[in-house]
Amino acid sequence: MVSGDAPQAEGSVRVDVWIWSVRLTKTRAQAAAACRAGHVKVGGERAKPAQAVRVGDEVRLRHAGRDRVVVVSKIVKKRVGPPVAVECFVDNSPPPPPREIAIQVPVRDRGAGRPTKRDRREMERLQGHPQGHPPGR
Repeated sequence: MVSGDAPQAEGSVRVDVWIWSVRLTKTRAQAAAACRAGHVKVGGERAKPAQAVRVGDEVRLRHAGRDRVVVVSKIVKKRVGPPVAVECFVDNSPPPPPREIAIQVPVRDRGAGRPTKRDRREMERLQGHPQGHPPGR
């Protein structure tokens, strides 16, 4: 076998490469961006993209609105297929929220027009924004 094609039992690899290789993100660029944004932790510490990951390390990843907690069981340096990728980590992630809870979009009656200032403040209060101020304002 060529080195890097199959799972290996020893050594280390960059955390962004490993996350991409085991299909936790679609692209390596997304994995590196998640590391730079602080959404990846190895052993409880924020990880830079080039940080080494070894067998037994716990990797926490926040991606696509979901927290993933995985323990590295095999090191891979190149992207592998889904059946092989599942063997490379132990998934300790909490179950994803039900679809009904995850997608809660406020619905207005058709033809009701634009919300008034009072309506807008009421919606912001229901969404949990303090003092009626959403983030970014």
